[in-house]
Amino acid sequence: MPFIHDKNSGSAKNNGTRRCGLPMALFAAGTMAFVSFGFVAADAEDRPPPAAPAPAAEAAKVPVSPERRSEIEQVIKEYLMANPEILLQAQQALEAKMEKDQAEKTKAALKDNANDIFKDPNSAIGGNPDGDVTIVEFFDYNCGYCRRSYDDIAKVIKDDPKVKFVFKELPIINQEASPGAAKVALAARKQGKYMEVHQALMKGQGIASEATALKKAEALGLDMAKLKADMDSPEIKAELDKVLDLAKKLNVGGTPFFLVGDHVVAGGYENLAELLTGHVADVRKSGCSYC
Repeated sequence: MPFIHDKNSGSAKNNGTRRCGLPMALFAAGTMAFVSFGFVAADAEDRPPPAAPAPAAEAAKVPVSPERRSEIEQVIKEYLMANPEILLQAQQALEAKMEKDQAEKTKAALKDNANDIFKDPNSAIGGNPDGDVTIVEFFDYNCGYCRRSYDDIAKVIKDDPKVKFVFKELPIINQEASPGAAKVALAARKQGKYMEVHQALMKGQGIASEATALKKAEALGLDMAKLKADMDSPEIKAELDKVLDLAKKLNVGGTPFFLVGDHVVAGGYENLAELLTGHVADVRKSGCSYC
């Protein structure tokens, strides 16, 4: 599935995050098709009945004259223009169904891939490595909402010493720049400096690339020869490939994307720290058998 960057989101909700919405035209087309089917079937009823009752699919195949089709389309147009709220209701119903279906698929994928998501020894860790509740974030250094979320994440880590935070580098926003920045951060982990480089990139301005990340790493005093050698190691490539595969299995549609047990927080919420803290409390109360 294609990944959708948050800046391309088509609609906004009052919860402080942007969500990608299907174009309204799609619902109009779907509604037109559905209503057209009804008219075609009705038109078929005016004809002599077949020897046996025809299935609905067969009724839809009944030829319709150009004149009749034009009349049908005009009636549909007039109906939708007079009742435009039908389109919004259809969109809301579809979104609710899609969210429910996706939640079920995500929960199944979480259980099947729990070790790679929550307990992978090659993942970068923040907070308490032995924490009782794990928060996982899929992110990109060139994602504006990821950068804005950093202060909330730092607050959660600071305020709750029992939380373990797993960072999943998902460089999908800028294919030319993001992978290089991610490699630098992961290589810095081998020198015990992941969080320092991570913070510098999240707090930085402009495009995060290999070049800008290397400058930040050098300013932080890392061994640059070792860092550059580690960047090209098979281990780091394998980590990035694994995270991308996990994101596809979880149907991650954009960044940032958070997991707290089986709770999903997708998007850059204004009250992110509060949301994450609430989910942490829920997991502590109810438990999580696989995370």
